[in-house]
Parts: sequence; C-alpha cells; structure tokens
Amino acid sequence: MITLALESSTYHGSVALLDGDVVLGARSVAMRGREHEALMPAVAELFAEAGVRPEVVGRVVCGAGPGSFTSLRISGSIAKGIAMSAGAMLVPVSSLALLVASHEPLRAGRFLAAVDAMRGEQYVQLFDVDTDGAVYPIEGLRLISTADVDRIAEELGAVAIGPGRHGAEFVVPLASAAARITKLIDGTTPADLAAWEPGYGRLAEAQVKWEAEHGRPLQAQ
Repeated sequence: MITLALESSTYHGSVALLDGDVVLGARSVAMRGREHEALMPAVAELFAEAGVRPEVVGRVVCGAGPGSFTSLRISGSIAKGIAMSAGAMLVPVSSLALLVASHEPLRAGRFLAAVDAMRGEQYVQLFDVDTDGAVYPIEGLRLISTADVDRIAEELGAVAIGPGRHGAEFVVPLASAAARITKLIDGTTPADLAAWEPGYGRLAEAQVKWEAEHGRPLQAQ
C-alpha cells in the first residue's frame, strides 16, 4: 500500500512516501519564519520525484500532535484534503511516537519523548522500543515543567529525547519514521475525515486572548 506521511508538530515539517515499510522518498521544510507555506509544495515535489500519482495513495498518516497549533493545522488540512481526493483512509498517529521512531540509531530501551508546550512546560510521553524496533506507549500524555524533564526521565529509567533546549537528546519527529511504526499504524482506527482534527494540546494564543476578552468560549453559534 502506498502511504503518504506528514508530520509538523514542531517547526521542522516533513513528508514521506512509503510503499509498505519502504521509504520511497522524503522531504523536510521549515514551518516557521518563511514568507510562503512550504509543506504542500514539498508534497507535490515528492510525488513528482517518486513518480507516484496522488490518486494511488491508499493511506495518509498524519502526525496528530501535540505541538505547534499553526503547523499542525497545516499538515492536518493537507492530510484530510489528499485523503478525501484519493479516497484513502486517514490514520492519525502520535507525533511523540514519531519522535521516538526518528531516533538514530533506533535502539531498544525506554524513552521519554518531550516537545515544547510553551509557558515553560513540555508535553511528554513514555515509550518502550523493543529489540525488533517496535515502539510502544507505556503511559499517556502528560504536561510537565521544562525544568522537570530530565529528573522525571531519570526516575523512569528513560532517556529524554526531543527538539527542545531542556537538556534532552536532540531529536525531531520525522514523517519517514512512520516506516518504523507500521504495526502501531496498522492497529490504529482510521479517522472520520469530516470530524478529525489534530490534538493541539493547548488552544492557540489568539483563541485564548479572544475568550478572555469576550468571557465565553470561541465556538460556532
């Protein structure tokens, strides 16, 4: 099955085309500090380079967060659009699982994946990687102080990894890492295209300010 994978929970966006667990091609782009949105052009270039037509895609895998609100909205919209046009299933996968699977070299052990939640905090989740390279979540998502990441990782007997500056080993989640977690993806229920949205973790700052000013939730009336 041809799979298109997208990941943009951090400011390092990436896309990959897979045939089963074989990576046909991958591209990375900056998701911040650019005049023009770059992820969709990267998808188009990837299809052209791999000689794959979008309509043959059978599955779209999208990093589901948590992470950057704006970046996740971009990749989520692209994923839903391509899935709808190709008649493909959309499978959301934890961006933190992709983060663990992006570690080089991928080795057996316990890892605390951590990404910036702003306000001096990190989203973290504990994973095990077995000797076959399979990635398994051990605990659910948590929000903790950035200052506590390394201490908690040590208490859990884990290696802290992530793209932040809190002392963890530097790793960014990559779309191509979907090839390493095919068992996890295969066991995930496809999303409802009409209703699915990434798990942002937190509301956008603009929405928080609007709700504070108006004294009510921002939602359709």
